[in-house]
Amino acid sequence: MELRTLLKHLGLILIALTMTVPFLWMLGTSVKPHQEVEELSFVPRVPQPENYAIVLRQKPDPYTGKFLDLDFPKWYFNSIFVASWVTVLQVLTSSMAAYAFARLQWPGRDKVFLLYLGTMMIPGMVTMLPNYQIMVGLDFVNTYQGLIIPAAFSAFGTFLLRQFMIGIPRSYDEAAEIDGATHLQVFLDVILPMARPGLVALSIFTFLGNFQSFFWPLVMVKDDSMRTIPVGLLSFQGQYGQQTELIMAATVMNVVPLIILFVVMQKQLISGIQLGGVKG
Repeated sequence: MELRTLLKHLGLILIALTMTVPFLWMLGTSVKPHQEVEELSFVPRVPQPENYAIVLRQKPDPYTGKFLDLDFPKWYFNSIFVASWVTVLQVLTSSMAAYAFARLQWPGRDKVFLLYLGTMMIPGMVTMLPNYQIMVGLDFVNTYQGLIIPAAFSAFGTFLLRQFMIGIPRSYDEAAEIDGATHLQVFLDVILPMARPGLVALSIFTFLGNFQSFFWPLVMVKDDSMRTIPVGLLSFQGQYGQQTELIMAATVMNVVPLIILFVVMQKQLISGIQLGGVKG
């Protein structure tokens, strides 16, 4: 192996280890007893995996002798429920819009698409207040609808799927239409199966992004029972700020499922990005 290649690999390994250290510290701290939290060691002398049961309200906190008054299991359910529905709706709406932009011919199509893409340049903070006012008008504040509906549409998702659909030969559409297929049948039976890599990639992006969404749930949610995990973790910081081990245990339960999902689906994710990026 050449010296240059060896140094490059060593540099990448060093960067990887540097990025892994915070995660390892989080894992170690999540099973530490309260007395060892301030120590610099990664591995606790006396592991206390009960921290996870304490966060899940299965055991009382030995430090206070009481069960936590934070409903972490409900927050977990809320995050999964909202992220799942947003993923389903965003994939549905993006695929329908992408089909209209990629396969149908209508006046001003390309100009409208450029305007549609232009919305990606607008920071989310700018549109947060108008969206909130709309949710207030619809009486969707502090509801699942208010958390789901504004995130159910995506210009990025439309762009990604349009790239896939443009690359699908039009001969498939023509063959289906000769057999009497309608636009809906072409969309469902021909285009969507062939755009599967893009659908999978968008689903992963959407679920991971929405599961970790913070600002919109923070604005929309008023009741403790409606909180998602990112917002709920603020309660740990406020009421149990000195109990770092419990905060880390809750954070691990928040992060690890996402890491597992990414590792399992990384091939499909990379394939979807690559295939979508080379289309005209």
